[in-house]
Amino acid sequence: MLLDTAAMYFRAFYGLPDTLRATDGTPVNAVRGLLDMIARLVTEFEPTHLIACWDDDWRPQWRVDLIPSYKTHRVAEAVEAGPDVEVVPDPLAVQVPIIRETLTALGVPIVGKAGYEADDIIGTLSTTSELPVDVVTSDRDLFQVVDDERGVRIINTARGMSKLELVTDEVLRAKYGVSAAQYADFAAMRGDPSDGLPGVAGVGEKTAALLLAEFGDLDGILAAAAAGPTVKLSAGVKAKIRAAADYLAVAPAVVQVVRDLDLPPVDARIELTEKGREELVRLGSQWGLGESVSRGIAAFAAANPAPPA
Repeated sequence: MLLDTAAMYFRAFYGLPDTLRATDGTPVNAVRGLLDMIARLVTEFEPTHLIACWDDDWRPQWRVDLIPSYKTHRVAEAVEAGPDVEVVPDPLAVQVPIIRETLTALGVPIVGKAGYEADDIIGTLSTTSELPVDVVTSDRDLFQVVDDERGVRIINTARGMSKLELVTDEVLRAKYGVSAAQYADFAAMRGDPSDGLPGVAGVGEKTAALLLAEFGDLDGILAAAAAGPTVKLSAGVKAKIRAAADYLAVAPAVVQVVRDLDLPPVDARIELTEKGREELVRLGSQWGLGESVSRGIAAFAAANPAPPA
């Protein structure tokens, strides 16, 4: 199980009241919410291994160099608060170190890499894993890593923990009319205002899906747009694709997750040690994490019960 960790703790932060605080007044709603989410996921889906994928750089410069508008609105100096705002509010910023301490006590390795997003960590680990993989995220861009043949699926948290959606290739075809292998090209053409991706003007989801069904991938679509009248593509759509040529030349590199990062090996087996249990209890007492700690301990203990004496 791979966690899109920041997406999860942002959701927890905005989903739980900031009245959840330690005795010194430090807010802990994101910590408690994340811990409860992880406990439920481990209990419900019974993974044997768990990794917290980390945004060492949530807006890498190399992506901005390709598309300057990439995530621009998320760094605006004055924005309305919301779960897609990447400027970490102070009440959340103070919780991030506690989140890292809590994950470490649970024995969950935190994996990130300078210059890359958690999406790229997930892309690499889901591609190289010898085990089936569940990716926990609310980010639909990660639908591109779905692989039914290899057992890679998404546990989509976009509608909340009470309405989890399992995303497979079959689901993508039914919902969008594209395969997981086509999803990055689909997303590049459709665009995404929340990520500052303009897309192809005049080409929405339906048109993008139809084009991919007809021509297979973005390269095929670009070739069709450059071809003569014998190609089955309307003059209007050809014009739209040609007008977006500069954008389409760089968009795939921005939208596609990196799948070949050199990442350090980690022991991701779920195994709560006695030392880890004691540290969790200490953290729970220090930060007023309440029953969230008990639920976390119970979930991890059940996932890897101690052998009989």
